[in-house]
Amino acid sequence: MPLPRIGVVIVTMGNRPRELDELIASVGEQDVRPTRIVLVGSATPLTDVPHDVTKIPLDENPGCPGARNVGLAALIDSGDVDVAVELDDDGLLVADDVFRRIQRLYDSDPALGIVSFRIADERGETQRRHVPRLRAGDPMRRGLVTSFLGGGHALSVRMLRQVGTWAGEFGFGHEESDLAWRALDHDWKILYEPDLVLRHPKTSPARHAVHYRFTARNRVWLARRRLPLPLIPVYLAVWVLLTLARIRSLTGLKAWCGGFIEGVRTPCGPRRPMRWRTVWRMTRLGRPPVI
Repeated sequence: MPLPRIGVVIVTMGNRPRELDELIASVGEQDVRPTRIVLVGSATPLTDVPHDVTKIPLDENPGCPGARNVGLAALIDSGDVDVAVELDDDGLLVADDVFRRIQRLYDSDPALGIVSFRIADERGETQRRHVPRLRAGDPMRRGLVTSFLGGGHALSVRMLRQVGTWAGEFGFGHEESDLAWRALDHDWKILYEPDLVLRHPKTSPARHAVHYRFTARNRVWLARRRLPLPLIPVYLAVWVLLTLARIRSLTGLKAWCGGFIEGVRTPCGPRRPMRWRTVWRMTRLGRPPVI
């Protein structure tokens, strides 16, 4: 059997030309060449990008998950890609065997749906929030998890055909959880593989002006879309308490409260709650879907 074919999706807003150039160069230096590289420009024409890639400029910015869906559609429709690798445009592949490792992982396990990279800054350090499990003290511990990192990951095309792509309406925040929960509910595995490294500048999610609002709104949407009814109030109560304990900005708290109310009042998309067996599976993996 031939090894899985790799495709790459990168989304850019055109505001990081140097980082994008370095990222595409690092993709080209992989010892396994991707079948296709798709570059999606969110409200940017991509006319200044010199690389020989498939360019899809969008007139408007549909948000990161919406733009990624455009790139994934191009890969899926091409018919020549088995695994889609998505990378932040300010990331960098520091090793040249990343795609070869991904090929071997997917070749060895047909039930593998998502592989999450380890995000490390310029000093090789991984922030706690970039370890996709509750016990995040050791970022080098690999294993099956219930979520993954949006900055660098691989997605099975077979899985995407079955469970769908990103929740584009989320715009920013928790779209990874929505996709992860759908994958788990269809019995796909999610693997955190710390040996697959994407170097990425150290950042805070609060750098985005819409962070607090979208975080709250999308968390409510996520619960309404994916959780069994008895778990929705438990999940939201846990996050209300955690938010009150963590937020130090009155402005941020007001934005969060506004987003929470928006999440309750506005349409969240189709409701397809996970099975109770998925709840139990996530609990056995160390993160029940209420935390």
